[in-house]
Order: sequence, then C-alpha cells, then structure tokens
Amino acid sequence: MSEKTVLIAGLGNMGRSHALAYHARSDTQIIGLVNRSEVALPEALQGYPRLERFEDGLAFKPDLVCIATYSDSHADYAIAAMEAGADVFVEKPLATNVADAERVVDTAQRLGRKLVVGYILRHHPSWQRLIAEARGLGGPYAFRMNLNQQSDGPTWETHKALMQTTSPIVDCGVHYVDVMCQITDAAPVRVSGMGLRLSDEIAPEMYNYGHLQVWFEDGSVGWYEAGWGPMMSETAFFVKDVVSPQGAVSISDGNKGASDDVDGHTKVGAILVHRPDGDTVIEMPEEPGHQALCDAEQAYMLRAIDEDLDLTRHMTDAVQSLRICLAADESIRTGRPFELGDRT
Repeated sequence: MSEKTVLIAGLGNMGRSHALAYHARSDTQIIGLVNRSEVALPEALQGYPRLERFEDGLAFKPDLVCIATYSDSHADYAIAAMEAGADVFVEKPLATNVADAERVVDTAQRLGRKLVVGYILRHHPSWQRLIAEARGLGGPYAFRMNLNQQSDGPTWETHKALMQTTSPIVDCGVHYVDVMCQITDAAPVRVSGMGLRLSDEIAPEMYNYGHLQVWFEDGSVGWYEAGWGPMMSETAFFVKDVVSPQGAVSISDGNKGASDDVDGHTKVGAILVHRPDGDTVIEMPEEPGHQALCDAEQAYMLRAIDEDLDLTRHMTDAVQSLRICLAADESIRTGRPFELGDRT
C-alpha cells in the first residue's frame, strides 16, 4: 500500500474531521487544505499548506481529493479532481440536481476513478444492525424518520449558509432515505413533499421545515421530516422507526442525542425490536463518535482504491437517494407530487 497524497477542500465541521482522519494515518500525506476564507483549525492541522482556490490545490497533482465544501460546488469539484487524475471522496449530497450527480458518476466510470459519497451511516455498526434487523422482519415497510434541529448561534449561522443552496430535507434527508432504500431494496415510484419558511432570515424561496413522503414498488411507504432553526421544537425531534407486518425496529427512547449535538445525530444506543410475541432490546454500548465515523469513511475510501472495489452500486444508491429528496423538494416548490419517471 503506497502513500497517497491528499487534498482537502472545505474546512467546516466535516472537512476538518476528514482532514484529521488523514492526518492520523501513516499511509496518507495531506498536501493542501482549501478554504475560501480563513478559519480556525485544530493544532494538528495548522502546519499544512493553506489555499483559497481549489484549482491551486489540483496543481499539486493529489492522488486523492476530499470535497467537503457547500453542495453547489460538489459536482464541478469532483469532476475537475477526477479529470486531474485523482480519486474522490465527496460529502453528501453528491450534487444539487440529478443531472449533475449523474454527470459525476459518468465521469468516474469513464475515467476509471474511485468515487465515494459521504453516507456516514453506512459505516456505523449500530445503523448496520438496525438495517439488518428491519430486513429480517420482511416488508412491506412503513418508515417513520425525522431529524429536527433546534439550532441557534453558530449552528444556526451554519444552517442559514447551507440553505443558500440546499434545503434541510435534501441535506440531511439523503442519509435516511438511503437507509429506507437499503432496507426495502425496492425502486421508489412516487414522491411528494410539503414545507414551510419559518424564518425571515432565509431567502424567500427557501424553507427551513420540510416533510417528504415516498412510495416504493414493493408497497412500502416512508416519510422523513427535517427542520432547522431556533424555533424548532425538541419534542419528538429524533424518530427512527421501521414498521412491518411482522413487527417493528426502532431506536429506543432515552438514546437520543441533543438536536444540536453532531454525535447525537448518528447515535443509536439501543435498538428495540418489537414482535407480536414480545420485545427484544439490543444494546449498542460502544458506538463510534463522529470523528471515529469519519475515520471509518476515509479508511473505506482508501480500501476502495487499494482493493479496486466495485463502487457501481454505491454510486447508483447515492444518485437514487438524492433523486428522491430532490423530487420532494420540487414537490414542495410546485405543490404537486412526482412520479419518479418525471425528472428532477
């Protein structure tokens, strides 16, 4: 396994965590950190070259580029990196529209580059167990999921910046829609959505509360709800529930992190498996924290390169979950549901 040179683009919460993951490894060398503005960095990252322009980082000819910028730059940055000869890790969502997401995937396939999208729950052992338990029950399924964040101060400022390009149900929804898709493994056929602008601090055309509904080919149905801002309720803000004719699998009460706690967004704590003949509680006491999950994502990225993993399904799944969320976003804006043969 040869040492790989790495360029990190975007130094927000996720970018810093991914950079720390590469800093801690002996088989990678960070050659540049790209951010348009000056930001405070942990001591471990302060010695690396700082750049304002992504193009300047690509001039270093990195083996691997990690993209954690705002969503509207993901597609162009990923394509530019692959065309410059690099493999790519890109944070979710892969793009802000399906055509761009498909363009990124087409580029990866055409150039034979590895493309991994930051679906962090796929690397979480507790979420892997939840998916396995739900699949064990058999469908069709009713998925009930949300993540509402009562954000204020710096977190609200971050959310407002994100909403310049991406709504909450797209930014966070791709994770949980991806979980739905992994459990049912059926094609989505219809999507609708509703949303509301609950703050005059965001653009008139944006909403900070949204709710999507999705129908699957096997009869399964699901909803996902997301809201950001200081006005959001912390009552029932974190629901992760899968119901089937044979019972239900849920993240149990008492194991839900605070709505503004990044570790709490992935934490399971315990899984409640309900069947008509009784309940089983599966304790998950040693869950990885946010940094450990970022470490796992980058370990998978490097394994994909070194072992030449086939990422076709990974890329297809990333486009599919994005397609569902963007269709719901469009439904909110147009006031009508969409068959997924339509477009987005």
